[in-house]
Amino acid sequence: MLKSNSIFLFIAFTFLLTGCSRKLNTAAVSADSVTVKPVIISEKVQFDSDDPAIWINPEDASKSLVIGTDKAADGGLYVFDLQGKIQHNLVVKGLKRPNNVDIAYGLSLNGKPTAIAITTERFTHKLRVFSLPDMKAVDNGGLSMFDGETAPEYRDLMGIAVYTSKTGKIYAIVGRKTGPKDGSYLWQYLLTDDGTGKVKAELVRKFGHYSGKKEIEAIAADNELGYIYYSDEQFGVRQYYADPEKGNEELALFATTGFKEDHEGISIYKTSATTGYILVSDQGANQFQIFSRSGTAKNPFQHELLKIVKVTAGHSDGSEVVNVPLNETFKHGLFVVMSDDKTFHYYRWEDIAGKDLKFKK
Repeated sequence: MLKSNSIFLFIAFTFLLTGCSRKLNTAAVSADSVTVKPVIISEKVQFDSDDPAIWINPEDASKSLVIGTDKAADGGLYVFDLQGKIQHNLVVKGLKRPNNVDIAYGLSLNGKPTAIAITTERFTHKLRVFSLPDMKAVDNGGLSMFDGETAPEYRDLMGIAVYTSKTGKIYAIVGRKTGPKDGSYLWQYLLTDDGTGKVKAELVRKFGHYSGKKEIEAIAADNELGYIYYSDEQFGVRQYYADPEKGNEELALFATTGFKEDHEGISIYKTSATTGYILVSDQGANQFQIFSRSGTAKNPFQHELLKIVKVTAGHSDGSEVVNVPLNETFKHGLFVVMSDDKTFHYYRWEDIAGKDLKFKK
């Protein structure tokens, strides 16, 4: 049942007194009775689809691209158009179990603002970075991550999110198959030009609590509000400041109940600079739980559960959403969801939102 306002106020007041992290349980909200169907299902990857990202073409949004990982020992990054067709001339093969992928705009390389796609290559313990839209490597063969770690699987890369600060600095926040419980599970790296037009990574902080239940894979950055969210699988979603100078305090722990299996992909649909929705994959139930992005007037870190949407995508790990009109099919934004049949499902935002949620203002 929905918790009363008095309980929420009591929790918020308790946190103010104690200074503890703001742990909020998920209220029970019934899933929609109708399963939302995609308008497009992509062509299949070779091995195992896992996580998508969306590149918006700044000159013609209808020519935007979806980049998806094919997670295997000899996997790759697949590139699709908005009709779900593979762009074979842009596909990158031969990556060693690429897991998650994210995109950033405006990284200065050779003095030129460059859009990049970054994927985690688990078996080499490296980030791989490619310029967009040509998908050319700009990483000198890869950026080594979690150097110095020796415990089993502590260097096996999983999640990646790219955060762009208001000052224009671009950071990679990287997760792994397993890690310590001491608040240093995620490592954050500043991305810059190495002087030759290639990307280099400088470690700037270690942060992030871990329950130890399973792993941390899904990570999402909110550039406008300056937050990082990540799924501590089978435990909940955690929130931190994205800027290293703001410290490592855990700001919120939510989505702690009501998930059938793993907490997976996190996507943020923005209705304005400060409002919108946080979509979290309830993997075992083939559905997404949708939370408030902006919290409440009394507590900005109180992310209330607003809606649960069932989808046809099976056992979804990764997802991504954009809020801009792309073409006649995706007039209010595109939600891309990985499905366990080697495909990616494209949903219209208005189909996900239904009558309950808003569009971008």
